[in-house]
Amino acid sequence: MSIGEQRAVRYRRTPIEIESPEQLGYSTIRNNLAESSFTDMRLADYGVEADLGGMLLPYGDHLGAERLRALIVEGDETLTAGDVLVTAGAASALFIIATALLGTGDHALICAPNYATNLETPRAIGADVETIELVFEDGWQLDLDSLASRMRPETRLVSVTYPHNPTGSMITRDELEALVALVESHPSARLLVDETYRELAYAETLPLAAGLSPRVLAVSSMSKTYGLPGLRVGWLTCRDERLMETLLAAKEQIFICGAVLEEELAARVLERRTEVLALVGAKTREHLAVVRDWIDGNEVFEWVEPKAGVVCFPRIRPAIEVDVDGFYRALLDEHGTYVGPGHWFDQDRRSFRLGFAWPGREELVRGLEGLDLAAAGARRGD
Repeated sequence: MSIGEQRAVRYRRTPIEIESPEQLGYSTIRNNLAESSFTDMRLADYGVEADLGGMLLPYGDHLGAERLRALIVEGDETLTAGDVLVTAGAASALFIIATALLGTGDHALICAPNYATNLETPRAIGADVETIELVFEDGWQLDLDSLASRMRPETRLVSVTYPHNPTGSMITRDELEALVALVESHPSARLLVDETYRELAYAETLPLAAGLSPRVLAVSSMSKTYGLPGLRVGWLTCRDERLMETLLAAKEQIFICGAVLEEELAARVLERRTEVLALVGAKTREHLAVVRDWIDGNEVFEWVEPKAGVVCFPRIRPAIEVDVDGFYRALLDEHGTYVGPGHWFDQDRRSFRLGFAWPGREELVRGLEGLDLAAAGARRGD
């Protein structure tokens, strides 16, 4: 392709951003079940002191504060602080990776449904995006044999999200290692693991993916598990020194370095990781039990129970005849309840993402009642 033929990056706003609660206006929602993170927290809720008035504010380390980077990989015997690049949330890490690895026409295999940025940035670049479809009937499980059959000699990127957003499904360590081996058998390919909810697994916690191979990149942040999206601190991990130079160069071209104040506060939270995750995990399990009690025996809604994270992806049972648009209108207008409709994830609108660890318990219960009432009013032929 000549210089004159090169295409511009085709940015577009996605439905999940246009229709997000913060864009709609929190004051318009009484029962917010649309969020994909733990409840928004104050630093004080985690016992973190935040008096930084005496802190000097220079340009920071371009990789990110070394103390923070060391805390991010603490406990992993393979990764070091030098394998971490701190970014402005996980979204910018995904942007950096996609633009560093992919160009127009490059083949990428990406699991779907997915967090929108994982798909949208490769599409905006003009990559040849092929989705690995996860489906309800298979328990949202990844079919490694199917994925292997779709690998090409020129495949540049395989991208998965585990624990999964929006379904809460999981893979085992053995499956993750098999996926790594598959990518390693294709010389041009890299594996990207969005592991934002890794520390919120209910049973087996997966290892830090980048520690398994230099061909693996991973991203995470303080937003979802820790309930601190206002810090805008995320990171990517990668053991390939040469590729890390490219990724660092990309960061420097976009925003040079992170905010030293935010990186210091993130480090203070991670220093209390054990206590913080105990608090987060307790509320998450309690609210998951509320949703489980609601959906058990429910005649209208069904789900694949999540194995990790703070979201699930229920659907209106296929046999139920319902005015879907009327259901969503009544859900918000009459019952004040908001969920993430299926079209946010290129899925049927009979499905929706339900975030159960962001609202308070009473708000969650009211929201679930609103789902039942909205569905009852929108059913056909009753």
